[in-house]
Amino acid sequence: MPAGLHVSNHPFVRAKVTRLRDRSVSPKEFRELVSSLAELLFVEATHDLATEPITVETPLAVCPGVKIAAQVGIIPILRAGLGMAEPLLHVLPDAIVWHLGLYRDHDTHQPIWYYDKLPKQPNIDIAFIVDPMLATGGSVVAAVDRLKKWGVQRIKFLGLIAAPEGVAALQSAHPDVSIYLAAVDTHLNENRYIVPGLGDAGDRQFGTR
Repeated sequence: MPAGLHVSNHPFVRAKVTRLRDRSVSPKEFRELVSSLAELLFVEATHDLATEPITVETPLAVCPGVKIAAQVGIIPILRAGLGMAEPLLHVLPDAIVWHLGLYRDHDTHQPIWYYDKLPKQPNIDIAFIVDPMLATGGSVVAAVDRLKKWGVQRIKFLGLIAAPEGVAALQSAHPDVSIYLAAVDTHLNENRYIVPGLGDAGDRQFGTR
């Protein structure tokens, strides 16, 4: 496996992503699976977050512990990334959320921007870009470009399913960005969809097939 690529082998992740692929799954269950998988992968992806020591008082004694020292930013790519952002806030309620809106042109397959409201100065130490699918990699590469231009240098990508082409594109453009996934599939088809994949993650989350 290439350096910087992390594909979870946890039984929970493998079982849930199998269910996620099933075309008979309702939008409600699909959203629940996306949420659960996002939380599981986020725990794996945050294993190296900086901490600082603190003490707390238990009912019996003073006890040393830690708190998260880094200011984490969650960056969902609209619209499919929305389903992954909320569950990450369940894990880390103090994270900051900034949305980036891109869509893929159906003819050129290139990313097109339609929403970007980042402030002038970055207010996060590390960014987690979240998007269920890493297909061609164009949208994620564009998002990383934007965040680095903004001034964030520590960036990770958190997705569910990727194509080898998307992984290669992201690693070629930004080899410093770690990639956390539930699965890497075989290839992209002629319409640049991941195979076997799960279809359009946005449509399946929001019932717009």
